[in-house]
Amino acid sequence: MATEIRVPTLGESVTEATIAQWFKKPGEAINADEPIVELETDKVTVEVPAPASGTLEEILVKEGDTVEVGALLGQISEGAGSAKPAPAKKSDGAGKAEKPAEPKKAAAAETVDVVVPSAGESVTEAEVGEWMVKAGDAVKADDTLVELETDKAAQEIPAPQAGTVVEVLKNTGDTVQPGDILCRIAVGAGAAAAKPAAPAEAPAAKASSMPPAPSASKMMAESGISGDQVSGSGKRGQVLKEDVIAALAAGTAAKQAEAPAAKAPRAPSAPADGEREERVRMTKLRQTIARRLKDAQNTAAMLTTYNEVDMGPVMELRKQYKDLFEKKHGVKLGFMGFFTKAVCHALKEIPAVNAEIDGTDIIYKNYCHIGVAVGTEKGLVVPVVRDADEMSIAEIEKKIAEFGRKARDGKLGIDEMQGGTFTISNGGVYGSLMSSPILNAPQSGILGMHKIQERPMVVDGQIVARPMMYLALSYDHRIVDGKEAVTFLVRVKESLEDIQRLVLDL
Repeated sequence: MATEIRVPTLGESVTEATIAQWFKKPGEAINADEPIVELETDKVTVEVPAPASGTLEEILVKEGDTVEVGALLGQISEGAGSAKPAPAKKSDGAGKAEKPAEPKKAAAAETVDVVVPSAGESVTEAEVGEWMVKAGDAVKADDTLVELETDKAAQEIPAPQAGTVVEVLKNTGDTVQPGDILCRIAVGAGAAAAKPAAPAEAPAAKASSMPPAPSASKMMAESGISGDQVSGSGKRGQVLKEDVIAALAAGTAAKQAEAPAAKAPRAPSAPADGEREERVRMTKLRQTIARRLKDAQNTAAMLTTYNEVDMGPVMELRKQYKDLFEKKHGVKLGFMGFFTKAVCHALKEIPAVNAEIDGTDIIYKNYCHIGVAVGTEKGLVVPVVRDADEMSIAEIEKKIAEFGRKARDGKLGIDEMQGGTFTISNGGVYGSLMSSPILNAPQSGILGMHKIQERPMVVDGQIVARPMMYLALSYDHRIVDGKEAVTFLVRVKESLEDIQRLVLDL
C-alpha cells in the first residue's frame, strides 16, 4: 500500500510553489513527520513532512518544477520491512553490534490564523494600518502585530500565541472585514523551523556552500547576477528565490538614487512645486471624520447661537477646593465636570436639544449620554460619559480623565464612543476665542467652549476685569427652535455663574 505525498495548502493567496530540494532519494527509509521535500512560494519557504513511515518509492516532480496546491509529489511504500534499515556497525569486541542511530523526527509547526475581530454592530470594515512585524519575525504572546483603523478608532491586534510569523496576507491600506485573515503564525515546537535565517549584514554575501535553489538559480541566470551578489537566507545559507528578488530590488533602488545626479538638468531658479510637496494617505478615522462632518452640514438645518459666561465663580471654587478634591478623589478638578453638569440641567429643561430625528419621528432621550470631544494625533474622537445626569462632578472628572488616557494610548473601545445624545467640544485648550462647532450627527446639539480671557465688564455700575468665555451652541433647527436654543444656552450660563445651582441641583 502506498501513501501519497502532495503539496499542502499554503494560504488563501498562494496557489503554486516551486520544488526547492528533495531531502530523500527513492529507496531511502523515511520516518513519519520527517522533512522530505522543501517548497518555495513567493512568500515563504516550507518543508513538507512525510505523512507516514516507510520507503520513498517514487519521486514524480523534480527540483525546479512549479506545482499547484494539491499536486502529487511522490509516493511512500508502507508496511513492515518496507523501509531499508541502515547497515549494522562492526562489533565492539564484546560480541555486541552497535545499533544504528535512529533519525530524529522533525516537529511539525501548528499554524494559527490571526483574523480581524468584530468591532461592534455598526462597524463592518476596517483599514489595515501599520504592520509592526513581517514574515519571519518571532513574536511573543500579546505582542502588537498590526494596527487596524476603523471609522471610529484605531485598534491594535495582538499575537494570540508566541511563535513565528510565516505569512502576511494583508497589506497596509487594504480594506478588511471581520473574520478576514491578516497573517499566520507558526506555534509549537516546530515554529523555529518556519522562521528564515536573518539575512547577512554585509553588502555582498559570501558564497554559500549550498547551491542556490533551482528557482533562484534560474532567476539569477535570467537577471545576470552572480552568487556573491545575493545573501542567502535559506538553510545553511542557501540562496532562495526571495533573496534574488531582494537583491534585484536593492540594485534598482541604488540606480534610482544615482539617476537624479546623473541626469540633473540645469539649475533652475526655484525647485518644482512637486518636489516640495508630501503626499500622505488619509487614515480611515480621518476619512470618516471628513465624511460625517460634511454629511451633518448637508443633512441638518444647522444654526449657531452665542453667549458668554463669567467663569469667575467656577474659578474661585476650583481654586479653593482643588487640592482637597484631588486628595479625596484622586483626580484633578477641571472645568469639564462643571460644564457637563450644567449641560445636563439644561437638557432636562429643554429636551428637544437632547433628541434626534429618525425619518418623520422625533426620539426624545430621557437620559444624558454626554460626548466629550478629545483631540488625538490621529484625529478627533468623542468618548461618551453615560448617564452623566446621575453622576457627581467627581465621577464625571474621573471618567473624562480615563477617556483622555485611553485616547492618547489608542485604547478607546468602539462601545465607548457610541450612543451619545449631546456633545461638548473644548476648543479653548488650543486658544480658540470663538468658533461654530459642527453637529455630531444624529445629535441635535453641540456646545463649544472657548478660551477664558479677561475682558472689561460692567458689574454693579463699575467697569471691572472679569474672566469671560464665549459659548456657542450649534443646533439642528429642524427640531430645535431658536427660543429653545437660546434658553438652553442661558441656562448653562446661569448654572456656571451661580455655582450653587449645580450643588443644590436647581
